[in-house]
Amino acid sequence: MSDNPFDLSGKAAVITGGNSGIGLGFAKALAAAGADVCVWGTNPDKNAAAEKELQEIAPSAFALQCNVANEEQVEASMATVIERFGRVDGCFPNAGIGTQNQKPFFEHSNEDWHSVIDVNLNGVFYTLRAATRQMVKQGEGGTLVLTASGTAIQGAAKGQAYASTKGAMISMSYALAVEMARYKITSNAIIPGWVDTAMTAGAFNWPKFVDAVMPRIPMRRWGTPDDFGAIAVYLMSDATRWHTGDVIKIDGGFSIF
Repeated sequence: MSDNPFDLSGKAAVITGGNSGIGLGFAKALAAAGADVCVWGTNPDKNAAAEKELQEIAPSAFALQCNVANEEQVEASMATVIERFGRVDGCFPNAGIGTQNQKPFFEHSNEDWHSVIDVNLNGVFYTLRAATRQMVKQGEGGTLVLTASGTAIQGAAKGQAYASTKGAMISMSYALAVEMARYKITSNAIIPGWVDTAMTAGAFNWPKFVDAVMPRIPMRRWGTPDDFGAIAVYLMSDATRWHTGDVIKIDGGFSIF
């Protein structure tokens, strides 16, 4: 281990859904720690903005337009990362969508269900499969960090599809931790609390929601994407080569209060 185990120079990371929110928080911190980073997203404007912001930290950073629900796009994007950086050391499957139509569970259509599963679960599978293939080929270990959700451990009305994917991500992370250990690849999941992102904007602008939830957060504030930078660096660093199979809650104390 080097004198500074949190120096990520020479390592490369892929962050899906990395053009905003928690994903961008991961990417900024990893870039600042010396890693080469590539963020994937579906929105070209947000990709361009994220790339510009990241390149001010690390000129090597770049963004790719990729819909993780599309297997071919995932494979092509991973190939581009490998071509550009020569390696992949960290994979952060963070892209996710919620159920678009808030309706009772018994009124959910097949499309309501599958649209979420395709991105939040199939997309994670495609991404991690491509990443681990490269990590095993390199033979130098690696880091997998899956962004789950509090809905994986707490009931969320009308959000069964989303919650199912997030619970599955935790189970997937456990299985990967066991199987990938022989290749020195660690796998951990993160459960974020209520974070101020585009996905939560509607709820945070609803006074009834704010009045009900804020008193249940001991830290008395919403999370921010920057609150997730340190855990990304920590888990990708040489300091955590024996830290695997964990589920880490970063929620201001919400889940225990």
